[in-house]
Amino acid sequence: MTPKIRIHLADDHQVLIDGLSNLLQTVSNFEVAGTSLDGTTVYDDVINDKADVLILDISMPKKDGIETLKEFNQKQLPCKVIILSSYDDLKIIKEVMKLGAKGYLTKNCAGENIIEAVEAVYQGQEYFSDAVREKIFNTFRDNPKLNSNAVIENPILSPREIEIIILIALEYSGKEISEKLFISSHTVETHRKNIMKKLNIKSTIGLVKYALKNNLINP
Repeated sequence: MTPKIRIHLADDHQVLIDGLSNLLQTVSNFEVAGTSLDGTTVYDDVINDKADVLILDISMPKKDGIETLKEFNQKQLPCKVIILSSYDDLKIIKEVMKLGAKGYLTKNCAGENIIEAVEAVYQGQEYFSDAVREKIFNTFRDNPKLNSNAVIENPILSPREIEIIILIALEYSGKEISEKLFISSHTVETHRKNIMKKLNIKSTIGLVKYALKNNLINP
C-alpha cells in the first residue's frame, strides 16, 4: 500500500485552511495531518504531525514564514515547504528559496496549483505557480539571444530544466544561474546532470546545440 503524503497547513485564515484542506483531501494518497493558525506553533505542530509537506503562509502572525524557515534550517527539520503568499515579490521569493523552500504559490492561484505543487515537492522537485515562474523568467528575458517565442514546454523535461538549458546556452555560470533562479549552485548542478542524462547529451556544447535546435535561443 502506497504511504500517504502527510500535509500540514499553516495560515491565519481559517477559511483558506478549510478550502485547501477540502481540496487536498480529494486526493487519495494525501492526508491533511494538522493545521496552525499561529506562526509560533508551526515548528512543534509539524513535528507532532510527522508532516512530509508544509504549506506555509509567509505572513503568519507573531512569527512569519521566513522566521519559521530559519528555525527549520537551524534544527534541520526535514520537511518540504511550499510558501503561500499574497505577493510575487522577487526579493521574497529569493529569500525563501535560499532558506530551503521548495515551492512558491500566490494565494490567488493556490486552489489551481496546490495538488500539483505538493506532488512535485514531495518528489524532490521545485514548484512555482505560472505567474511566479514568468516573473522569474522575465528577469533574464531581455537577453537578445533569447528567443522571445520560445515555448517552455517539453514532455521529457520540466519547466525548470528548460530554464536551466536556456541559461547554460546563454553562457550563464552555475553561480549566475543559481542567483537568477533563486536556487543553490548544488541544485543547478543536479539539474544539469539530470538534463544531460535525460537527453543523452555529454557536454555543455551539446546543451547549446539542443537549445538552438529547439528554438530556445537565437543563433
